[in-house]
Amino acid sequence: MIKGKKKDVKKKDAKKGGKKTASEKSEESLDTIVESSLATLPELQSESASEEIQAIPEAPDKEPRVEEPPVQPVPPIHEEPVLAQVIIKSYEGEQVGKFYEGEGFICFEGGNTYKGLFSEGRMNGEGTYTWADGVKYEGTFIKNVPMHKGRYTWSDGSVYEGSIQDGLRHGYGVFRSGTHPISYAGSWCNGKRHGTGFISYDREQTSWYSGDWVNNVREGWGVRRYRSGNIYKGQWKKNLRHGYGRMKWLTDNQEYTGQWECGIQHGSGTHIWFSQRAEVSQYSLWNEYVGDFVKGERHGHGTFLYADGSMYCGDWVHNKRHGKGVFVFKNGYAFQGEFINDLPGKCPTHQRFAVQDKKLIAISTRSHAGTKLNTITFNDREEISLLGSDTDFDLSSLLDFLPKEDREEEVKQVQLAVLRHNSELREVYYFYSSLDYDPSHDGTYILTQLQFWRFLKDCNFHLSKTLAEMDRLLRGDKAVEDIHNPLDILLFRTFVSSLVHLAFHIYHEELIGKVPHLQRCFLRMMSRNVLPFACCVQGILYSGEEFTSFARNYVEKCWKIYGDFCRPCPRPPFEPTMKLRQFLWMLDDFKLLSKQLTASRVLGIFVKVGASLPDILGINLELEMVFLEFFEALLECALVYVTEDMILKKEAQDNQKRSSFEMKFSEETSAMSFTEHSLPQVKMMQTCSVLLCVHSISETLLSLSVTPEESKDDVSLPSEDVKEEQDSCPENELTDEVQEDGQKELFSLWISQVETFFTTKFFPAFEHEIVLRDKRKEMKKQDAELAGLRKTQAEELKR
Repeated sequence: MIKGKKKDVKKKDAKKGGKKTASEKSEESLDTIVESSLATLPELQSESASEEIQAIPEAPDKEPRVEEPPVQPVPPIHEEPVLAQVIIKSYEGEQVGKFYEGEGFICFEGGNTYKGLFSEGRMNGEGTYTWADGVKYEGTFIKNVPMHKGRYTWSDGSVYEGSIQDGLRHGYGVFRSGTHPISYAGSWCNGKRHGTGFISYDREQTSWYSGDWVNNVREGWGVRRYRSGNIYKGQWKKNLRHGYGRMKWLTDNQEYTGQWECGIQHGSGTHIWFSQRAEVSQYSLWNEYVGDFVKGERHGHGTFLYADGSMYCGDWVHNKRHGKGVFVFKNGYAFQGEFINDLPGKCPTHQRFAVQDKKLIAISTRSHAGTKLNTITFNDREEISLLGSDTDFDLSSLLDFLPKEDREEEVKQVQLAVLRHNSELREVYYFYSSLDYDPSHDGTYILTQLQFWRFLKDCNFHLSKTLAEMDRLLRGDKAVEDIHNPLDILLFRTFVSSLVHLAFHIYHEELIGKVPHLQRCFLRMMSRNVLPFACCVQGILYSGEEFTSFARNYVEKCWKIYGDFCRPCPRPPFEPTMKLRQFLWMLDDFKLLSKQLTASRVLGIFVKVGASLPDILGINLELEMVFLEFFEALLECALVYVTEDMILKKEAQDNQKRSSFEMKFSEETSAMSFTEHSLPQVKMMQTCSVLLCVHSISETLLSLSVTPEESKDDVSLPSEDVKEEQDSCPENELTDEVQEDGQKELFSLWISQVETFFTTKFFPAFEHEIVLRDKRKEMKKQDAELAGLRKTQAEELKR
């Protein structure tokens, strides 16, 4: 308690140490341990064992280094200075009796000062304590001890803002270095980083770590991104990768998933070396090793899959094939025996044999495009296909509709028609398979059923048949439950085969009697559907990259809800489907029909998403809808149902849930706090105001443009000059910029509406429906049990 000039000010020292100065004290630095790099992988030398056997392929030359050297030294985390025993030199302020009370200013021997509130002679309440060397604390004091919330500022400009307990950083807080572009936001315990936190090592945030900490050390699970772009996700121990984790070397096109020990690959794992491929090819090439690692080297038992289709399965010693093993060549033959220093131990000239093990055959012939030509058999004669293995398709189901004597010629002619448009088809396939999806790690894209539906709608296939009917026509050997699966994949040959089948079923009645029939149907389909309309994306789902990436977050759960409301189709193969009527009933059950989203508006949405046939008057609610139509209809309903008032109300509720401390530091830490695990909150008040400004500015600029009458008077300029002058006009450039900004703001508005609709209305309503169903089942079960008891009692009474 402070009573006079000679009284002492005492503080609880959590560390139970002696006096500590206010100067900077170094703890363990943010990156004190330099993480180890993987050992380089020497070349796997191979020679031809004989003229009859091809050379065993080489493995990739080297593995990349895990770390790049630090750009600059990392500063230490400052320790908090301690309020040691000090002697009061002077006091100015209010007093009650012999006690300091209210606001005051006190100077201590040695140059320390305090300005703030006092109570019962002690520092109590808000105040500022400044040490002689310039370190300052601003915040709350409880009985001479910094507590709750406060701000430390060191002499070099370093700052800490956050929770305080007994004068130490404890709880959530933010530390920013004053001499280096390093900052940390997360949990603290007794002055050290402890718990979950995010640390950034540069202003651009190209180098950061987000995850668990234990006493200033990365330990637990976390994500580390390096300045080169390489990323590690997995377990840590003492600042090193330790346990299970996945490392991606984006600069070297390599990836490792498996066990780590002290920062090095150690244990079982999978290492992949990706190779370059053609831009529009769907086939990726890579070398892959699956097996044991010891201190960063392939050592033990493992399997190496080569990019050319060959494979080695056996023992390894220091990155070389050494011991017993089997090497399967890409032609299907294999050598089995002893390997010494990466080479076969004996000349394998007379040891060549065909592979009999089905497992080895499956592994050695993995997904690489072969160069052999496939064959089709007619009348017990083998004919060579004109298409390669990645384009060949099965037409057996269509040939049943054609005379036997014409089938061979029909197949040849339709193959020639496909080859004529091969480049266009590949471009279309690549365009839709990569439609607003994140690039894959090896640059390969494979078309999904969801993207294929979008292609069919863009090309107006749905004007002749519904998507559900087309799925049944293209079923093939799919299981009943997978006929309408949006996550099903289509290889390029399946894509082409589907187009040939659809062309026949849509146009064969128009071309009856014209030979070759399949070729004419295919060419008509290309000229009427694909060539004029392909790659012109329609619909709301793929309207913008930002909106699409956000909407994909809800696909999985909506697919689950879609399946829950599907019912068996009355026609073969009796697969579960959903009708427009059931969609309308679902909205009614979820109580989502409102003044804005009326039943008539929903019917208009059915027409907008193409879930109805144009030749039918009105809306046929018995039509089936696939998941693409279901999901796009939900997105359109979200834009109608959610109003600006609902968004503002939700934002107000979210703001109330946040504590005042989080609100204070949200703007400073939003750029660094866990951007990988959460989506940014959109401020709708700003969005709506910007939209209004965009519309007003665009209307003003359009009114300032040259009118037709004015352009007629100016006959001195040629038309090309006029066009060039208009293109370079500042007003036109500004109009384009405003339109782009307006488009971005519109997508931001859509994102907020969709998020509000799904998270606060649609998903909670579905969960409530599930709870009601469970209760109904329980009640029915109880009613059945009661009925049984009553029946038993009645029988006993009769007896």
